[in-house]
Amino acid sequence: MKAEPTGPAGGTATPHGGRTRNRRGEGALLRDEIVAAAERLLEREGNEEALTLRSVAREAGISAPSIYTHFADRDAIIEAVLDIAFERLHLVILDAARGVEDPVERLLAGCHAYANFGLSDPARYRVLYGRQRAHRPLVGSPKDIAELPEVWRRRLDAFMLLINALAECVKAGRSDSTDPFADAATLWTSLHGAVTMRQFIPGFPLPPLDATVDDLVRRIALIRS
Repeated sequence: MKAEPTGPAGGTATPHGGRTRNRRGEGALLRDEIVAAAERLLEREGNEEALTLRSVAREAGISAPSIYTHFADRDAIIEAVLDIAFERLHLVILDAARGVEDPVERLLAGCHAYANFGLSDPARYRVLYGRQRAHRPLVGSPKDIAELPEVWRRRLDAFMLLINALAECVKAGRSDSTDPFADAATLWTSLHGAVTMRQFIPGFPLPPLDATVDDLVRRIALIRS
């Protein structure tokens, strides 16, 4: 079936050059299509610079002005992509740990999932952690996280999984950590380093990623052997 042409604001063009209004609910659908187009560009081009209003509009098959109905600017599109990527990371870790009864193995499974996400989806990972932000929240405890803006509380869901997994190891007598929050933050930082080293220095003779993750978890989380 031949697709109907779209008008300049995302509606359907009529044979006489006019444009019908979007049906109820189609505005949200267009917003989702814009975000999906930005994700495809990011995956295909491998960097955030490829995302411009024109390139996203072209990828989505709409005119550039149509974007302004849903997004104020390019950064607003990237923020929407970020929301999806953080949620995807959260779900990847959840899926990896689901059904793993041993708390240490559950912690390891989540950390391996995190590292593999970073290597298998490098462009999206760089957008997650490579962007400079005007306001950098200083987080020192779970209480501080609770006081962050709601959007950033959502984006730290994956980190909260890490804290909880380490706390469960302590509760089970499998970790000597006395501050699961601080040790989880150090572990997260170290996992990020392990991922980015492999992204940006691909020829360096590093140990296999799985072995690195195991070592980092057992050392930093103070896992009892």
